[in-house]
Amino acid sequence: MMTVDFITALFYEIDEQLRAIPKHPAAHLWPSEVITLGLLQALKGGGNRPFYRWLTRDYRTLFPRLPERTRLFRLFVTHQHWTQIFLAAPTVLGVIDTYGIELIHPMREGRSPQQIGRKGLSNHRWIVGGKLCLLLNQWGLIVGWACATAHVADNTYQWLIRQFEERMIVLMRHDSACCIATQADGKLEDLPEVSRLT
Repeated sequence: MMTVDFITALFYEIDEQLRAIPKHPAAHLWPSEVITLGLLQALKGGGNRPFYRWLTRDYRTLFPRLPERTRLFRLFVTHQHWTQIFLAAPTVLGVIDTYGIELIHPMREGRSPQQIGRKGLSNHRWIVGGKLCLLLNQWGLIVGWACATAHVADNTYQWLIRQFEERMIVLMRHDSACCIATQADGKLEDLPEVSRLT
Protein backbone atom coordinates (compact mmCIF):
# COMPACT_ATOMS: atom_id res chain seq x y z
CA MET A 1 0.00 0.00 0.00
CA MET A 2 1.33 3.42 -0.93
CA THR A 3 1.77 5.97 1.85
CA VAL A 4 -0.79 8.31 0.24
CA ASP A 5 -3.34 5.48 0.19
CA PHE A 6 -2.60 4.67 3.83
CA ILE A 7 -2.99 8.31 4.91
CA THR A 8 -6.24 8.58 2.95
CA ALA A 9 -7.66 5.38 4.47
CA LEU A 10 -6.58 6.46 7.97
CA PHE A 11 -8.21 9.87 7.49
CA TYR A 12 -11.43 8.25 6.26
CA GLU A 13 -11.70 5.95 9.30
CA ILE A 14 -10.97 8.80 11.71
CA ASP A 15 -13.38 11.16 9.97
CA GLU A 16 -16.16 8.58 10.26
CA GLN A 17 -15.71 8.56 14.05
CA LEU A 18 -15.28 12.33 14.52
CA ARG A 19 -18.14 13.64 12.39
CA ALA A 20 -19.95 14.99 15.46
CA ILE A 21 -17.08 17.31 16.45
CA PRO A 22 -17.47 20.63 14.60
CA LYS A 23 -14.60 22.67 13.19
CA HIS A 24 -13.86 25.89 15.04
CA PRO A 25 -14.45 28.89 12.71
CA ALA A 26 -10.87 30.14 13.17
CA ALA A 27 -9.22 26.73 12.83
CA HIS A 28 -7.20 25.81 9.74
CA LEU A 29 -7.61 22.04 10.19
CA TRP A 30 -10.67 19.87 10.79
CA PRO A 31 -10.59 17.71 13.96
CA SER A 32 -10.14 14.57 11.88
CA GLU A 33 -7.09 16.12 10.17
CA VAL A 34 -5.51 16.93 13.55
CA ILE A 35 -6.01 13.36 14.81
CA THR A 36 -4.78 11.89 11.52
CA LEU A 37 -1.59 13.95 11.71
CA GLY A 38 -1.10 13.03 15.38
CA LEU A 39 -1.45 9.31 14.62
CA LEU A 40 0.91 9.63 11.66
CA GLN A 41 3.50 11.21 13.94
CA ALA A 42 3.05 8.43 16.50
CA LEU A 43 3.31 5.72 13.83
CA LYS A 44 6.30 7.25 12.07
CA GLY A 45 8.19 8.00 15.29
CA GLY A 46 11.20 10.23 15.53
CA GLY A 47 11.33 13.85 16.57
CA ASN A 48 8.97 16.70 15.86
CA ARG A 49 11.21 18.51 13.38
CA PRO A 50 11.98 15.48 11.16
CA PHE A 51 8.30 14.55 11.11
CA TYR A 52 7.26 18.07 10.11
CA ARG A 53 9.95 18.21 7.39
CA TRP A 54 8.77 14.82 6.03
CA LEU A 55 5.15 15.96 6.08
CA THR A 56 5.72 19.30 4.35
CA ARG A 57 8.17 17.86 1.82
CA ASP A 58 6.15 14.84 0.72
CA TYR A 59 2.51 15.30 1.70
CA ARG A 60 1.76 19.03 1.83
CA THR A 61 -0.80 18.55 -0.95
CA LEU A 62 -2.90 16.32 1.35
CA PHE A 63 -2.94 19.00 4.08
CA PRO A 64 -2.83 22.37 2.24
CA ARG A 65 -3.78 24.40 5.34
CA LEU A 66 -1.08 22.83 7.52
CA PRO A 67 -0.12 25.25 10.33
CA GLU A 68 3.40 26.15 11.39
CA ARG A 69 5.31 23.37 13.17
CA THR A 70 5.02 24.51 16.80
CA ARG A 71 1.34 25.37 16.38
CA LEU A 72 0.66 21.90 14.95
CA PHE A 73 2.28 20.16 17.93
CA ARG A 74 0.38 22.41 20.34
CA LEU A 75 -2.80 21.26 18.59
CA PHE A 76 -1.82 17.65 19.27
CA VAL A 77 -1.48 18.36 22.99
CA THR A 78 -4.61 20.53 23.21
CA HIS A 79 -6.88 18.06 21.45
CA GLN A 80 -5.47 14.71 22.60
CA HIS A 81 -8.76 14.03 24.44
CA TRP A 82 -10.40 13.50 21.04
CA THR A 83 -8.56 10.17 20.79
CA GLN A 84 -10.67 8.76 23.66
CA ILE A 85 -13.38 8.09 21.04
CA PHE A 86 -11.23 5.31 19.59
CA LEU A 87 -10.94 3.29 22.80
CA ALA A 88 -12.89 0.01 22.88
CA ALA A 89 -15.99 -0.54 24.96
CA PRO A 90 -15.53 -2.39 28.27
CA THR A 91 -16.73 -5.99 28.52
CA VAL A 92 -17.54 -8.08 31.60
CA LEU A 93 -14.01 -9.52 31.80
CA GLY A 94 -10.80 -7.54 31.35
CA VAL A 95 -7.05 -7.74 31.94
CA ILE A 96 -4.64 -5.04 33.10
CA ASP A 97 -0.86 -5.11 33.03
CA THR A 98 2.12 -2.78 32.84
CA TYR A 99 4.96 -2.91 30.35
CA GLY A 100 8.36 -1.37 30.93
CA ILE A 101 9.78 0.71 28.10
CA GLU A 102 13.55 1.02 28.38
CA LEU A 103 14.83 4.26 26.88
CA ILE A 104 18.48 3.99 27.92
CA HIS A 105 20.64 1.40 29.64
CA PRO A 106 20.67 1.82 33.46
CA MET A 107 24.45 2.38 33.44
CA ARG A 108 23.90 5.51 31.32
CA GLU A 109 21.42 7.05 33.78
CA GLY A 110 22.08 10.67 34.72
CA ARG A 111 24.64 11.39 32.00
CA SER A 112 22.40 13.84 30.19
CA PRO A 113 20.36 16.71 31.65
CA GLN A 114 17.74 15.96 28.97
CA GLN A 115 17.16 12.39 30.16
CA ILE A 116 13.59 11.18 29.79
CA GLY A 117 12.35 8.60 32.28
CA ARG A 118 13.53 7.34 35.65
CA LYS A 119 15.13 4.15 36.95
CA GLY A 120 12.73 1.48 38.12
CA LEU A 121 11.91 -2.23 38.17
CA SER A 122 9.98 -3.87 35.36
CA ASN A 123 9.65 -7.65 35.07
CA HIS A 124 12.28 -8.16 37.81
CA ARG A 125 14.79 -6.11 35.82
CA TRP A 126 16.12 -2.58 36.27
CA ILE A 127 15.31 -0.18 33.44
CA VAL A 128 15.52 3.56 32.85
CA GLY A 129 12.45 4.75 31.01
CA GLY A 130 8.74 4.51 31.52
CA LYS A 131 5.84 2.17 32.14
CA LEU A 132 2.80 1.76 29.94
CA CYS A 133 -0.32 0.37 31.58
CA LEU A 134 -3.00 -1.14 29.33
CA LEU A 135 -6.50 -2.22 30.32
CA LEU A 136 -7.86 -4.67 27.75
CA ASN A 137 -11.35 -6.04 27.28
CA GLN A 138 -12.02 -9.74 26.68
CA TRP A 139 -11.36 -9.30 22.94
CA GLY A 140 -7.89 -7.83 23.54
CA LEU A 141 -8.90 -4.28 22.58
CA ILE A 142 -7.67 -1.31 24.61
CA VAL A 143 -10.31 0.10 26.98
CA GLY A 144 -8.01 2.44 28.90
CA TRP A 145 -4.35 3.27 29.29
CA ALA A 146 -1.93 5.27 31.39
CA CYS A 147 1.80 5.90 31.46
CA ALA A 148 4.37 7.09 33.96
CA THR A 149 8.09 6.91 34.59
CA ALA A 150 9.54 3.49 35.42
CA HIS A 151 10.04 4.17 39.15
CA VAL A 152 6.30 4.11 39.97
CA ALA A 153 4.81 0.95 41.48
CA ASP A 154 2.26 -1.05 39.52
CA ASN A 155 -0.43 -0.35 42.13
CA THR A 156 -0.24 3.32 41.08
CA TYR A 157 -2.60 2.39 38.25
CA GLN A 158 -5.45 1.28 40.57
CA TRP A 159 -7.34 4.44 39.57
CA LEU A 160 -7.63 3.03 36.05
CA ILE A 161 -9.39 -0.08 37.39
CA ARG A 162 -11.69 2.04 39.56
CA GLN A 163 -12.97 3.86 36.46
CA PHE A 164 -14.48 0.58 35.27
CA GLU A 165 -15.21 -1.23 38.55
CA GLU A 166 -18.99 -1.12 38.06
CA ARG A 167 -18.75 -2.52 34.53
CA MET A 168 -15.80 -4.95 34.47
CA ILE A 169 -14.08 -7.71 36.39
CA VAL A 170 -10.40 -6.99 35.87
CA LEU A 171 -7.68 -9.63 36.17
CA MET A 172 -4.22 -8.43 37.11
CA ARG A 173 -0.86 -9.82 38.20
CA HIS A 174 0.06 -9.00 41.77
CA ASP A 175 3.16 -10.43 43.46
CA SER A 176 3.39 -13.28 40.92
CA ALA A 177 -0.16 -14.41 41.65
CA CYS A 178 -3.26 -13.62 39.71
CA CYS A 179 -5.78 -11.41 41.47
CA ILE A 180 -9.22 -10.05 40.74
CA ALA A 181 -10.45 -6.53 41.27
CA THR A 182 -14.09 -7.17 42.11
CA GLN A 183 -16.93 -5.06 40.83
CA ALA A 184 -18.31 -4.26 44.26
CA ASP A 185 -15.42 -2.85 46.26
CA GLY A 186 -12.37 -2.77 43.96
CA LYS A 187 -10.29 -4.77 46.48
CA LEU A 188 -7.91 -7.47 45.36
CA GLU A 189 -8.84 -11.08 46.01
CA ASP A 190 -6.57 -14.07 45.42
CA LEU A 191 -7.73 -16.62 42.91
CA PRO A 192 -7.55 -20.34 43.68
CA GLU A 193 -4.30 -22.12 42.79
CA VAL A 194 -5.86 -23.82 39.78
CA SER A 195 -6.82 -20.54 38.12
CA ARG A 196 -3.47 -18.80 38.36
CA LEU A 197 -2.09 -17.28 35.18
CA THR A 198 1.50 -18.07 34.29
